[in-house]
Amino acid sequence: MQKKIQSILIDIFETSELVSVTVPVSGLHGHYATNVAFAFGKTQQRKPAEVAKEFVEKILATAPEGFFKKVEATSQGFINFWLTPSAFHEELGIILEEGARYGSDDILKGKKVQIEFISANPTGPLTLANGRGGFFGDVFANVLEYFGAEVEREYYVNDTGNQIITLGKSVLAVAGKIPVEEKFYKGSYVAEWAAEHADVIVLHENNPLQLGQAVAKDLFDKIRTVIEKKANIRFDRWTSEYGDIHKKGFIEKIIKLLKAKGLLYDAEGATWLKTTQFGDDKDRVVVTSDKFPTYFLADAGHFLETKERGFDEKIFLFGPDHYGYVKRISAVAELVGIAKSEAIVTQAVRLVEEGKEVKMSKRKGEFIMLEELIDEVGTDATRFFFLQVSPEAHMDFDLGLAKERSSKNPVYYAQYAYVRARKILEHSENKDQGLESKHALSRLTGENELRLIRTLVRMPEVMHGSLEARRVHRITQYVVEVASAFHRFYEAERVVGEPKEIEDARILLVRGAAVILENTLTILGVSRPEEM
Repeated sequence: MQKKIQSILIDIFETSELVSVTVPVSGLHGHYATNVAFAFGKTQQRKPAEVAKEFVEKILATAPEGFFKKVEATSQGFINFWLTPSAFHEELGIILEEGARYGSDDILKGKKVQIEFISANPTGPLTLANGRGGFFGDVFANVLEYFGAEVEREYYVNDTGNQIITLGKSVLAVAGKIPVEEKFYKGSYVAEWAAEHADVIVLHENNPLQLGQAVAKDLFDKIRTVIEKKANIRFDRWTSEYGDIHKKGFIEKIIKLLKAKGLLYDAEGATWLKTTQFGDDKDRVVVTSDKFPTYFLADAGHFLETKERGFDEKIFLFGPDHYGYVKRISAVAELVGIAKSEAIVTQAVRLVEEGKEVKMSKRKGEFIMLEELIDEVGTDATRFFFLQVSPEAHMDFDLGLAKERSSKNPVYYAQYAYVRARKILEHSENKDQGLESKHALSRLTGENELRLIRTLVRMPEVMHGSLEARRVHRITQYVVEVASAFHRFYEAERVVGEPKEIEDARILLVRGAAVILENTLTILGVSRPEEM
């Protein structure tokens, strides 16, 4: 509906740049509103209220018959729109026709996008921060696909270099082979691995890198199991820094490219990249004084590998401790020729219960593993709660609420609405009626019916807003709004057993609600249970 109103305004004003349409906080200000008069008033040096009043006359004169019930200019200069019930009935019919594709207009068709997320180093279990970025990346990939993009979900595995050597030394220290150093990994998982693999330690005692790679392989196998089996996060590609970048020659390729572009120089015994030419705050070392390539150089080789595989755009998600990495990575993407790159940074997570921070005990308070949280509250609740908060905001994960099976728990509330809708359809004799019965929609005139329809038809604008702002929490908020409108309808209006003409209409409305709930829960990766 938002786009339909925008289209009407664009036709009148012959521009799309100044036209925005929003949903007012209060229904007293209409179903939709625009501030277009402010923009035109500024360019024409006129009062917005005066311009708005003039625009109302143009809108009413050119809008399709029967679309607007009322259009009103406010004294501040806003223009508020009330749509007719028939306009909403028509849109509900479109929901029933389009089903799973409702709201998608393939605006990204032909785009080839890679989204890299989680990419946690295989030096320990997944944390809550990894989970937050993981669920966001998984859902945002769904959003990109919903709008027609060809998406590759990539996990980049840092399985070589200093951190893997440090991991190997950490195991040797636990085994008493070398002295402990402050920089070593001290999690209890290190000691557990060492106790179970004494023979491997002996085999690689004099080669910390190979020992570290053996440990990292086992840790990564567990990471992948948690991602795929417990978190239900899908990846299309698992890229190995060692196997896909170093062994396939991309370190040499990227150095050759950077030299050809005149972007490398030697100083202090090391080789530096001129990333300041691309907006970074300082140049970066790519080869150390002892001639080892840095992780940053490997990242540059990784971007080159991505470019060679034909991606137009790369989106990467960082945790809160990698904010300073954004500029240099964006610089690398630009210099290797990726048309568009984008970084999304998620903030920290705190686990709370009854207002107090919770420390899970399985890892002796060292950190909270994502696997522990999923085991405690379930995949759906873990996913939904992480997705409720904008990525740039710090979040408190309410453990008690996530475990609660009541309407207070938003994911339970949304799933229960879906189950209710499906049960109504199963018990209706008219559940298989086709779209030839759409004329029955005109009988949906009650306030609870119209409120539900008005909520259902907002899915396209919610999806577009989530795409444009990179904010998938808008979808979780919307699902709860749909569930709330449906529960109110369910509790106030009977469906099955009403006179046939009323039952027919309400069955179609329930079908529409089931479509929207199924669409949005699917995009969020949340299950759609048959019973609750």
